[in-house]
Amino acid sequence: MSAHSLNDTQQIAELTAAMLLETQAIHFRPDKPFTLASGLPSPTYIDCRKLISFPRVRSTLMDFLVTTVTRNAGFEAFDIVAGGETAGIPFAALVAERMALPMCYVRKQPKGYGRGSQIEGELTSGQRTLLIEDLTTDGGSKLSFVSAIRKTGALCQHTAVIFNYGIFPDVKKNLAEQDISLHYLCTWWDVLSVAKNHNNFSPDILDEVEDFLNEPRRWQQRHQQQT
Repeated sequence: MSAHSLNDTQQIAELTAAMLLETQAIHFRPDKPFTLASGLPSPTYIDCRKLISFPRVRSTLMDFLVTTVTRNAGFEAFDIVAGGETAGIPFAALVAERMALPMCYVRKQPKGYGRGSQIEGELTSGQRTLLIEDLTTDGGSKLSFVSAIRKTGALCQHTAVIFNYGIFPDVKKNLAEQDISLHYLCTWWDVLSVAKNHNNFSPDILDEVEDFLNEPRRWQQRHQQQT
């Protein structure tokens, strides 16, 4: 099946979730929660960086990402692809190759030496930029990267990721307020559905994960109190 023939968003979501599970990029551990960058506990963890080590999976997912972006934004909507430091860089390179576009990448902070650059590569005023990252949680890093891109005079109204947590309701609204559209392949809900169908984890673990997905802040507060 050609990835470019897939126009069914749900089919792409299910296949993406299956590949994330098969490569063990997905981890569920409610009994010993992971600590997120925010310092809050979570029974779930995803490591999209791992995907670069699986050539067939990464190729298919990049085809899915290009299909999703071009379907939603248009085939001639972009002049350049930008990767967000660091996880977005390899995926941006793969997407840029498929779209026959130049590429640059955006640092989280300006480089503290030399020219002090925050953008590496050539990005010029007016270029329509597609920002690529591996995933999004609350969308905060996207706003930071887009701001850096726009400071150069380039345009950035679209960001694409493999994985959107899909449990923080304000993400799309916050991005939309800054004139940014979010494109993604799957969410935790898609992963949970596929995991249930394929018996990847015990029912007790899946029930706990579902509790977290339904009310993440409440789950985190409860488990913070237990630690």
